[in-house]
This record gives sequence, C-alpha cells and structure tokens, in this order.
Amino acid sequence: MGSDEAYNFVFKVVLIGESGVGKSNLLSRFTKNEFNHDSRTTIGVEFSTRTVQLRGFTIKAQIWDTAGLERYRAITSAYYRGAVGALMVYDITKHLTYESVERWLKELYDHADPHIVVMLVGNKTDLASERAVPTEEAKDFAARRGLLYVETSALESTNVEVAFNDVLAEIHKKVSSKEVIRGSINAVSLSPTPRADNTEEGKPCCRNI
Repeated sequence: MGSDEAYNFVFKVVLIGESGVGKSNLLSRFTKNEFNHDSRTTIGVEFSTRTVQLRGFTIKAQIWDTAGLERYRAITSAYYRGAVGALMVYDITKHLTYESVERWLKELYDHADPHIVVMLVGNKTDLASERAVPTEEAKDFAARRGLLYVETSALESTNVEVAFNDVLAEIHKKVSSKEVIRGSINAVSLSPTPRADNTEEGKPCCRNI
C-alpha cells in the first residue's frame, strides 16, 4: 500500500481502554493481519494506517493506540485531537476493565470532538468460557449511551474488520449527511480541479467538513 495512494477521506480513530484488554492486537490485526502473543506493554503512542473501500469511497484510517499510557494516566488532549472515531475496548473476562468504561467515556467526551463516533468493544471472545461480562449487559449500556457495540477476538480475527469498518462507515455517514458541520470532522478529499492555492489536480487536499 503505497504512501501516494489516492484517498477521498482520512479519519483518525483512537483506541482507549485499560491496559491488557487487547487494543494493540486489535490494531495489528486490522492493519497488518498480525497477532502478537507477547503481552509486554510498550510505552508511548503508536499508530498505523489502513486504506479501505467503503460505499464507493476510498477511506484512509489513521488508528492511534495508547500503547500503555493508560496505566500511567498520561493520555493528553493531543492524543484525542482530531479524532472522529473511537473504539473503547474492555476484556470480556475481566469485569474491572468493563467497569472502567464509564470513566474512559467521560475522558473521551472531555477531550474529543463532540460528534465523535464511539464503539464499545468487548474483546477476547476466544476466552468465552471465562466470560465475566454478560453480552446483554454491555449491549444495554451501549444502547443507553448511544454507542455502537460489538464483541471481538483479535486472536481469532473475529469481528475485527466489522468493528473498524462499522466505525468508519458511521463517520462517513455523518459527513455525507452533513450532520457534522464546520470543522467538526477533519477529512481529506480529492480535489477534482486545480485550486487557487496551487494544490495539484488529483492530489488530496484538506477539507473541513
């Protein structure tokens, strides 16, 4: 996937949730189709990109992972800046990671765009025999808060594509319906004609929706 590949939109999506819930493996599974069994926590912020085709448009997803920062509560507003989608991840086998979802949601809404698309993700369905969070409980919470919801397994690659693509599709839907206005969503679109600022025809140019 070349860096010069043309795309209609670029959307920044952040992964949030407690350490150890599988955010990094969800990221690597979606962007590289890889799973890392080494569970060591890295420190810093990592991001990867993947370009997908949705509804006839080419969308470049720029996905950011906290990579351990949540352990030190050092996530800053810079991490959320420009994000138009979020996957809020918990481990279905650890109820404490689910209990922290409310706090993560508050932090997200405190720092991110008010129109951000949020999906609650129950990860590690491959460990269903150890389930501690009932599906219906989490689904009801998501419905009450207006969140998308899905359960995934990064290990078995279950619903990983669904999770990211549904978030990207919902972001695009908001852009297309003009529900989001004046800079709420930062998108990149293809300019069909040369622009006054000398942007070349056919090259991506920035557009605030």
